[in-house]
Formats: sequence, structure tokens, C-alpha cells
Amino acid sequence: MEPYTEDQVSGSCKYINRDLSWLEFNRRVLEEAQNENTPLLERAKFLAIVSTNLDEFISVRAAGIRNQIKSGVTEKDFSGYSPPGLMKRMIRRTERLVADQYATFRQVSDRLESEGIVFTTYASLSSEQQEEMNAFFFSKVFPALKPIIVSEKQPFPLIASNGLYYSIVLKSAGETSNHEQPTMALLEIPLQIGRYIDVAAPDKKRTFILLEQLIKSHIPALFHERTVIDAHLFRIIRDADLPLEEGNVEDLLYEVERKLRRRLRGAPVRLEIEKSVHPYALEWLQRKLDVYDDVALLEGPIDISYLMKLSQSLTEYDQLRYAKQKPMYPQAFKHQSFFEVLQQRDVAVFHPYESFDAFNDFIAQAARDPLVSAIKMTLYRVSKQSKIIRALVHAAESGKRVTVVVELKARFDEERNIAWAKKLELAGCHVIHGWIGLKIHAKMTLIERREPGGLKRYIHVSTGNYNGQTAKIYTDIGLFTSQAEIADDIGDLFNEISGFLPHRESHVLAVSPTDLRMKLYSLIHREMNIAASGRPARIIGKMNSLSDPEMINKLYEASRAGVKIDLIVRGICCLCPGVPDQSENITVRSIIDRYLEHSRVFCFANGGHPEVWLSSADWMNRNLSNRIEVMCPVIDQGVRQVIIRLLMLQLKDNVKAHQLLSGGKYRKVTEESPYIRSQYMSLAIINARNLPV
Repeated sequence: MEPYTEDQVSGSCKYINRDLSWLEFNRRVLEEAQNENTPLLERAKFLAIVSTNLDEFISVRAAGIRNQIKSGVTEKDFSGYSPPGLMKRMIRRTERLVADQYATFRQVSDRLESEGIVFTTYASLSSEQQEEMNAFFFSKVFPALKPIIVSEKQPFPLIASNGLYYSIVLKSAGETSNHEQPTMALLEIPLQIGRYIDVAAPDKKRTFILLEQLIKSHIPALFHERTVIDAHLFRIIRDADLPLEEGNVEDLLYEVERKLRRRLRGAPVRLEIEKSVHPYALEWLQRKLDVYDDVALLEGPIDISYLMKLSQSLTEYDQLRYAKQKPMYPQAFKHQSFFEVLQQRDVAVFHPYESFDAFNDFIAQAARDPLVSAIKMTLYRVSKQSKIIRALVHAAESGKRVTVVVELKARFDEERNIAWAKKLELAGCHVIHGWIGLKIHAKMTLIERREPGGLKRYIHVSTGNYNGQTAKIYTDIGLFTSQAEIADDIGDLFNEISGFLPHRESHVLAVSPTDLRMKLYSLIHREMNIAASGRPARIIGKMNSLSDPEMINKLYEASRAGVKIDLIVRGICCLCPGVPDQSENITVRSIIDRYLEHSRVFCFANGGHPEVWLSSADWMNRNLSNRIEVMCPVIDQGVRQVIIRLLMLQLKDNVKAHQLLSGGKYRKVTEESPYIRSQYMSLAIINARNLPV
């Protein structure tokens, strides 16, 4: 990792740059792929995650910096970087990261081959295998190929972002001079067929060939009148961060659909191409696509995200992946209805250790229950096959009042959310397409039930999305409660969202953009006052990202006041810990393991009477100032104790934790007996619900 120096940050490491911090997070993910103790197919999955993470980073963050440069922005950000200076360092670090990624890919590929999982070339196939692949090519692949001869007199064809293409250098059959300008052609790889093809092998090995390899062997058959001089694979990554023009939008759904069409033509940001490409083809692509500064010549397959699907599909190689861990169904809901349980106590469900089926069943039960009159919930990212959607449709068709806030602006999930919104509207649900100017990122559900004693409200708030697929691999907490104060606040917030009304002060919730930030400041100041009185003061914060400079300054202020602050920040962290007279009482650690750490949990010691809050919000400016987010107190003492135990366990992790040092570098926490791997030890704490802290 390139060390931070004083000329790279503002002051003596006061802030770490957000984008460089994000790249270092991806470096930590890559380390899991490099770790020999990680099961082999899991190493392949981590390589795929690095690939998809980098694609998003380039299409959003790097594209945004590039746009600033084009607009002539030269001002430095709060971490001390100007856009041109930051872009240079981003490209340099990305180059090193990708080089290490492909070196690791080659190591993992060799190990897979030794286990009988082989990727081969067409030339290496036996004659029988070639015949099989020829038949597959002409029946399945050839009809989908559309080669394009590119003339200088015609507009350059649209190249899809993240699509795979061959750039093909051609020479006419009668051409004899080497000085004539070559003819260029493009050929898109039809990825709908699948990135790789299973080849029958007599030795019981699983043998595959990449689709582009099979196509390359048959390219000469596509150009009968010309000679193929060169054919190399490439792709471009386009700017995907196209802002909505929300000022006078009357139909947000239409505007989001229009944005998606524009995304297809976003400016190219990065060109990736096979290393031995013909010089003329490289110059031609750079000129046509106007990409010069971020060009990657790759020694290996372009876009190795296919390793994710591959690792999941090889079911006969379970010995090469983590041992299966079936999520438990929460004990509290096994023998009683949700409503009977929640009339007595709150229940927290901890994903992925406990099953998301509990929430699916909560909504399904509400949809069937004749006493339930209304269901309200927010949807940000939903799985493709969502049981929640089916239950909401059933509830609406049964005559219940169903209100669903579908955030159409959830990046890269826009199309799916538009489809769900239309399906819910057809079923009779009241669908709110988000707010103009604010993303609705809060995760909350309200059930209204007419019981003998009157109207009763049941609530679920979550740190993560209502997505049954990601709940299997993301650590999140879902809180079920019927606490009247929480229910009243959630009910008011839904009414404000559906009525497009400004938020009023809540009883117990904190809501951004109006008061969540100030509530956090208030809780921090309380710890500072406790420290000033000579009593122990402590804050534990767990989140995905910390980049808001005002919040960082507030934490620095608390550190100087004597408050002990322990932060568990998975990804971006712009705070510089351990600096004398600034952050010497602050520690920051990042845990990268089997599951993606995703929950946002904040604990304040409060003089021996700890408070715990769950939230949908990271400590980023966008979450605290430009989104509708919720931070909810954990009132139930038993639930609070379990969450504190889990936080304390993560602070002791010495197997999968990295510590952020004062200079901006991360160091793997040294393994020492007893070994504490928090994700593997969390289940015991979750099962021991009511033990004292």
C-alpha cells in the first residue's frame, strides 16, 4: 500500500481521502483471495468481488472525478486533493491493485486445475472435444454473432458498458502492401449464452472453455473475403453516475427511466484490453472512444466476475468452500404468531446467522390475518424472486391498505425497482416513487392490526435491505417491536413521506436529514460531559463507511475530551486514528471475512447505562444530510445486551480484523491465542439471548 504523507492529506494526517480509502478496502478484500487458508472456491469468489467492486468504483467515483476535471475544477477536497492529483493517484493504485488481482487469479487458476477444475483453450482440446465445441458454436453461438465492419465514414457503433468485444484487424484478400490502413471490425460477445462452456472430459475433470476463446477460434469463418491479422478482446466502463434532473420533475418514474437510457451512452471512463493487442487496434480504440489516461492492458481474461457464478455452480466441490451454515429460524417465532410474541417483548433477528424467512413470514402472516388493516413498508433493494412482493400483492388484493415506498433511484437497481413498482400498483397498492431530491434509504415496516383493545401497531426496522438473497451473506440486524413510542414515530414518518411533508420532531427516533446528525452530536456530547466529570466514557460505532468531515471533527473533539472511541468500519474511513492531540483515544478496525459486515450499530456507554441504536445510515454526508434515514433505539434490555456482546466480540477479533494506523495504512491484527474469529463465534452469543453483559 502506498503510504500517506503530509503532502497527500490535509495537515498531519487529519483526513484520509475517501476514494483512496475505498481502494484500500478493496485491497483488503483481495487479501482474502490471496490467503492460503481461505477455501479455494471462496478465494475465487473474493476475486470476483474485487472485480465487481472495481467496476462500480470506476463507473461512479472515478467517473465523477473525471467530470470535475473536464469542468475545470481545481479546488482541493477536505482531504487535501485536487481532482487532477487525485485522479493520478487513483489510476496508479488501481493499476497496482489490478496487477496483484491478476497475479492472484493465475495462482488460484493453477490451484483449481490441480483440483480438477480446468479452463482450457480451443487448441488444447482433443479432436473429439473440438467437434463437440464446433457443433455448439454453429448451433448456439454463430446465430447470435453480428460482426460489424467499421468505416471511417460512418458513426462509430455504440459499445455497451461492461460488454465484451473483439477488436479485429483485417486485410483484404488481394491486398499486398503493408502500408495501407487496415480495416477494422467489431464483434460483440453474446454473454446471454454464458461466459463459459462445460466441455465433456474423459478424465472426470471439470473442463471449461471461455466463450470468447471458442469464438476467437472461429473468427476467420466470419470474414470470408478478408484475412484476420489480429483479434483481441476489450471492454469499456462508462460513466454510470448520471445525475437526475429533479428540479421540475413531475413524474419521477419517467425521469428515472430516461436516466437509464442516458446511462447507455455515458462517457467511457476506462478501456481494458488484452495485453498483446495490435498497436493499430489500440490506437484506433483510444481515438474512437476518447480514452487515453486509464487504459489497462490485461494479462488474463477481461472481467473475471464470472468466477462468482462458477464457484457457486460447482456443487460437487463442497470441500473447496466454507462449510455450509444453514440460517436458524428465530426460536421466538417458532411456536407463536408474530403478533402474540411482540405483544410481550421485542425480538432482534441477526442475519445471516438467523433466517430472513422470519421477515417473509411476518409479512405473509400480516397479509392473511383478517385483523390486519394496513401494511406500510419501504423497499430499496429487493431480490429478483421476492416473497415480500407476492405477500404485498396478496394483501392488496384482499382489501388491505398497502403503502409501499419504492426508491427508484437505488443505483443499479433502478430497472428492477421500476418493475416492482408497476407490479404493486397493478395489484392496488399505493406506491410512492421516492422523493425528488432525497433518496429514501430507511428500512422500516409498519403493520396496523385492529385488536379487541384497539388499534395496535407492529414495527420492523432494519440495518439492511429487505432482500432475502443478500440476507444470506450480509450481517444485518432486524428489530421486531410493538413499543408504542417507536410505532408512533414510524407511523408519523410514513404519513410524512406519503404526504410529502417536512419531518416533525420524533419521540424516540432520529431521522435524517432533519435531526439524525444532531442526535448523534448530542449523544457524543453527553459522553464528553461524562468524561469531564472523571467517569469512564465510551462510544462504539459499527458502520460501512465514515467520511463526513463534520462527524469526524466531532469524534476528534470527543477524543480530546477523553472519550474512548472504538470504531468498526468495514470500508471507507476518512478519520485518521491515533494522532496525538487529535485522535489518540480512537481506534478503527475493519473486518473482512466470509460475510459482508453491513449492520450500522452505535453504542454509547452513558455512565454505566448503555444505549444502543440501530440505523440504516452510515456516517457519510449523503446519509446524514441528503437521504431519509432512521436511527432507532433498542429499548428491550435483552436485545441490547446481545448486541453489545456482539460488538465486544468484534473488537477482540484477531483473525480477520485489520487495524487502521495513524498514517493511513491498515495492518492485519496479529493472530495470538486464543484465536477469536468474530463471525464464527457470533452464533453462540445470539443463542445465549439473556446472559448478563
